[in-house]
Amino acid sequence: MRLILKWLLSAAALLAVAYLYGGVAVAGFGAAMVAALVIGLLNLVVRPVLVVLTIPITLLTLGLFLFVINALMFWAASGLLQGFHVNGFGAALLGSLIYSALGVLIDRVVT
Repeated sequence: MRLILKWLLSAAALLAVAYLYGGVAVAGFGAAMVAALVIGLLNLVVRPVLVVLTIPITLLTLGLFLFVINALMFWAASGLLQGFHVNGFGAALLGSLIYSALGVLIDRVVT
């Protein structure tokens, strides 16, 4: 039940990102639910591989490169979906930062 609640709140957070920042567009709540699912799956499958492959760069930048990886996952999700659009890498970086901050709040509420 918590997983479904977290998924719905993540979709709402994605809509909030689109409302707060013009560089991210979401067609509706259904598109936000699919986008939240795809972002979650990318973070589950692809992100760990990228983190391991970029350990030297991450250490050199004192962990700041992880923001780039998060932005790439956010941007990749927009490339895979039609109802979710991000206007370039800079928009993906700022959008992923807002989405991550809202995700932290969601985690605190759900758990």
